[in-house]
Amino acid sequence: MSQFDRFISLIGEDNFKKITTKKVMIFGIGGVGGYVAEALVRSGVGNFILIDSDVVEESNINRQIIATYDSIGKSKVELMKERILTINPHAIVEAIQKFYLPENSEEFDFSNVDYIIDCVDTVSAKISIVCKAKELNIPVISAMGAGNKMDPTKLEVSDIYKTSVDPLCKVMRRELRKRNIDSLKVVYSKEEPLNVTGSTPNSNAFVPSSMGLIIASEVIKEIIR
Repeated sequence: MSQFDRFISLIGEDNFKKITTKKVMIFGIGGVGGYVAEALVRSGVGNFILIDSDVVEESNINRQIIATYDSIGKSKVELMKERILTINPHAIVEAIQKFYLPENSEEFDFSNVDYIIDCVDTVSAKISIVCKAKELNIPVISAMGAGNKMDPTKLEVSDIYKTSVDPLCKVMRRELRKRNIDSLKVVYSKEEPLNVTGSTPNSNAFVPSSMGLIIASEVIKEIIR
């Protein structure tokens, strides 16, 4: 039995062929984005653009799929590229170690991209990514807040304008409304954030990963729909 046989048996040969031809652009290869990439390559996606400026830190080890003690100090996008190629040596992977912001958006090539996946934390970057995708009529999905949450069963797929609870969703709704963006598919949590100290969001191994896997499933379902 070959690598993808069980998945092909599930979705059919024609649908699988669609998946293998798609090019996805993932912004943010952290606790959420790493699991998006992992699930997509294991589902047959064969062309990736990975964008993240960070290197692995020890604090990433509790939740990021590429983070181990051996990987500390190494580029996240390069590590994810290596991992993708060990899963599918025929994949095409472009790794861009750069921080995306509205000011440098022209440095990123969105041409011939079939799906854009936003897993970044910076609101201005998220807004810019969504606006760019909408302008170019490229399907896009965004990850909302996964920090300070403990219950992955509270995650939902929704349009941004139907979300509640999550403070990031509230900000996104306001900013997208200003820009006349009338819809955006998101994965968010209806769990109230835990009251914790410190300005940095706290996290675990199961909420960000679950969010990433849900995002990947939405991308695959939309490709074959």
